[in-house]
Amino acid sequence: MELLEIKNINISYSYNDILVVRDVSLKVERGIIVALFGANAAGKSTILKGISGIIKCVSGEIYYDGILLNNLSMESIVSLGISHVPEGRGIFPGLTVLDNLIIATTSWWKRGDKIDQDLFKVFQLFPVLRDRKKQLGWSLCGGEQQMLAIGRGLMARPSLLLLDEPSLGLAPILVNELFKKIKEINQLGTSILLVEQNVKLTLRIVEKGYVLERGSVVIEDTALNLYNNEEIRKAYLGKQICERRV
Repeated sequence: MELLEIKNINISYSYNDILVVRDVSLKVERGIIVALFGANAAGKSTILKGISGIIKCVSGEIYYDGILLNNLSMESIVSLGISHVPEGRGIFPGLTVLDNLIIATTSWWKRGDKIDQDLFKVFQLFPVLRDRKKQLGWSLCGGEQQMLAIGRGLMARPSLLLLDEPSLGLAPILVNELFKKIKEINQLGTSILLVEQNVKLTLRIVEKGYVLERGSVVIEDTALNLYNNEEIRKAYLGKQICERRV
């Protein structure tokens, strides 16, 4: 069953502007990772912004768990169970690691729920954040900041996590570790819609992908079929053959 269903959305950054996303439809089933691929300015990040309410659609519909999101506020969308980790991390550099995490609980803490268990889960996933919890966000290295951004996203208790270019700017050894963590988050029960330029690693952890060109979906297929697609291999994987996971 679909957790997220997008039907023929069109998005621009101004009603008088050119459409950045054109007639896009896609689905994210419960419990899986789905990827959006495409060159820069293909519309991938804009789709994530449309889902989380940062940008409103010119037309079309976005449904989450059967609920129409189009006219909802960003706060309401977060409260429903969607968490957006933007490109560039977007952490608060003047707040401590702990405060960065706690601030993401505002959608549910008024219910009287305690945050101890949520913090425990994030610290289990990213132990370095526990060790750095009293440090300010600006003092963390790039990889640690990305862990904090994802950890903050998880503190909102999402059923659907939107990840935008999580490996951007990270050293290769950190990228490999990050992808393991993304897969682990999914195995713990969170569905993920992932925008990522590292196509090789992404195809190892996702079940399905959409390829965008100039704001439109041109290919939709399983990860295995995308990997074996000659057009995808030439455009994104190059000549080197990479081993897929068993």
